[in-house]
Amino acid sequence: MARVTVEDCLENVDNRFELVMVASKRARQIATGGKEPMVEEESDKPTVIALREIAEGFVTADILTREEEMDAEDELAEVMESSESV
Repeated sequence: MARVTVEDCLENVDNRFELVMVASKRARQIATGGKEPMVEEESDKPTVIALREIAEGFVTADILTREEEMDAEDELAEVMESSESV
């Protein structure tokens, strides 16, 4: 198992603060079973898997905006359904 460094991850994410946000979002997705890992798990914890995915370029900061857009679309669909049933 190769060691993941912050420098490896920063090649794909702009700064350390954004790295924390991206890694935590991705780790949460993996931990809750909502998304499958894009790298071999190798009995690593979700946070390590998320950092490995970022370092290898599979996950970028786009994950933050994509999730927000999807959440907004889901919320809008729910509002539309509830207004149609009234």
